Amino acid sequence: MLSGFYKQPEMTLGEKLAEINWGLVGILTVIACVGFFMLYSAGNGSFQPWAGRQMIRFAVGLCLLIVLATVDLRFWLRYAYVIYFGALALLVAVEIMGDIGMGAQRWINLGVINLQPSEVMKIALIIVLARYFHTLPEEAEGRLRYLLWPAGLALAPAALVLRQPDLGTALMLLMVAGVVFFMAGVKLWKFGVVLGAAVGVIPVAWQFLKGYQKNRILTFLNPESDPLGAGYHILQSKIALGSGGIFGKGFMQGSQAHLNFLPEKQTDFIFTMLAEEFGLTGGLALLGLYGLVLVYGFSIAIRAQSQFGRLMAMGVTATFFLYVFINIAMVMGLVPVVGVPLPLISYGGTSMLTLLIGFGILIGVNVHREMVIGRSPRSDAG
Repeated sequence: MLSGFYKQPEMTLGEKLAEINWGLVGILTVIACVGFFMLYSAGNGSFQPWAGRQMIRFAVGLCLLIVLATVDLRFWLRYAYVIYFGALALLVAVEIMGDIGMGAQRWINLGVINLQPSEVMKIALIIVLARYFHTLPEEAEGRLRYLLWPAGLALAPAALVLRQPDLGTALMLLMVAGVVFFMAGVKLWKFGVVLGAAVGVIPVAWQFLKGYQKNRILTFLNPESDPLGAGYHILQSKIALGSGGIFGKGFMQGSQAHLNFLPEKQTDFIFTMLAEEFGLTGGLALLGLYGLVLVYGFSIAIRAQSQFGRLMAMGVTATFFLYVFINIAMVMGLVPVVGVPLPLISYGGTSMLTLLIGFGILIGVNVHREMVIGRSPRSDAG
């Protein structure tokens, strides 16, 4: 049984709470508060319809974070495949009974919240890949045939998400999987082969993209070609970014956002609104907070004694980094618009809760950093 491969003195609940990295929790709370202020501004000086709901979601998510931070790593190792296939079943359910919004079928209406299973899968995929590579026998590491199963674990949800269609999330799943593969010891030349193959199939893949996805890519290459259509979002975003200057126009004084020239100001383009109101200084301050979170994440991963904990910590940290990088690069016109939210700032229920669950697991790795987990027999390796 898996339980025979753990060596760690049992910790009391009080000891676990004392080991929680409250500094990281504090930084996450500060970032979320920045989001509340920006959503208050987006609502033209009202907590409705966005800021009030976001505050409630964060409070619930923060409670979940603290609870999950006390969960033993054995739980995640033991139920990794249950969590993964549960998330995969939700993705399949989206195909059958999902709600359609903004031209995509991505949500399941649970009454209280519209659940987006693709967000849940981001965490589930990290856990299951961490388990697989942790339990893989040492002599099997790096052998191609042992990479087929984890590759399938990553490709299956990516394919389902791509059907919704959600190209941005599908790519994020594959990139996060790539980080876990790399941290598990997969050689760089194998990534080169995969990348080369991916480039080779681009002409074929282009034929399967939706019309709006093709437009996003073409608009990224030349947004001025359709300034009132496909290029409108990114052109307005650049205008707002530039108009903020060094110190911004002031809280709730952004003309592009408050005159409704800037689309999706409460979700995908909220960083643009922040930069317009607080300028380069405000944007860099937020990036500094994000940088501190990444430092904490990498530090926790390095200090973990078990490979399982280390891989989970790196996976969660990489997911957070990709959220930040893709969203900010997107609103600056450096990558195509793919609908990735700015973590803890953009309005959204599932993405907020999923991120905080991920950070709960990350902090839990730190709480149990001294835990030594031996490799299980091959029969337990998936």
